Amino acid sequence: MNLVTLHHVGVAYDGYEALKNVDLTIAQDDFLGIIGPNGGGKTTLVKAILGTVPHTGEVVLAPELFRGKERLIGYMPQISNFDRTFPISVLEVVLSGLQGHRGFVSRYTKEDRAKALRLLETSGIGETARSPIGEVSGGQMQRALLCRAVISDPKLLILDEPTSGLDPRERVRFRNLVHALAADRIVILSTHIVSDVETIAGQIVMFRDHRLHCCDSASNICAQLQDRVFEVPANMALAPGQLLLSEREGAQGPVLRIASDEPPAQGTPVAACLEDAFLYIYRDVEEGERP
Repeated sequence: MNLVTLHHVGVAYDGYEALKNVDLTIAQDDFLGIIGPNGGGKTTLVKAILGTVPHTGEVVLAPELFRGKERLIGYMPQISNFDRTFPISVLEVVLSGLQGHRGFVSRYTKEDRAKALRLLETSGIGETARSPIGEVSGGQMQRALLCRAVISDPKLLILDEPTSGLDPRERVRFRNLVHALAADRIVILSTHIVSDVETIAGQIVMFRDHRLHCCDSASNICAQLQDRVFEVPANMALAPGQLLLSEREGAQGPVLRIASDEPPAQGTPVAACLEDAFLYIYRDVEEGERP
């Protein structure tokens, strides 16, 4: 059953087309990972689904995503959009996730507070409940905002760049928490960090030239580079048509990971990973350029 459907959706800002003619369906229990460089349309797609940006085409939310007039959607914005100076505790931040569902004048019940505290404990930050939100670490704040997004029991959970600014250890911790809290929900996670979604997203979405480039499993996307990824000694000059993907330290010294249609001299074939596919697809996009 498709719960979110996009028909020919386009979004433009002051004449700049951020998305063009996007068709996409999201089914029940899907975990959708939207990856791409900064400025590639990820947040714009999220805003189109949320209905917070004008768009052409049609975004259809199935009746199952509503309880009366209430939308059963939880949203975690980018951390840069959250005011850390606001005088509010971590517990109050989590509870604020109920306001859009009950109204801003409703009082929180004992059950609400108990549920918020359980979520914080599950997230490993129960001890921060009474702390001002501006005094906790970035990783703790991200986990608190995730708790805020799920406290209303949404059927659709949307996370926009949730690990931005976190160190690798915190990213792993957050990814595991998302996996634990994602049961029986549709999850849409946008990120420019491939490892955030490679192992937990059932479908990977990428955009090129403001259009939908692919929506497929990580394994199918990687299969497009089958027999085209190799490791070569770092001192080997690359030939025309060979694309440098990454570099690592091998047992015999530094090695380069490259994509090539023809097997290179001294090249060892390796299985392609999603990061290889990401770098190949966006190979001609410069840092900071809109793909």
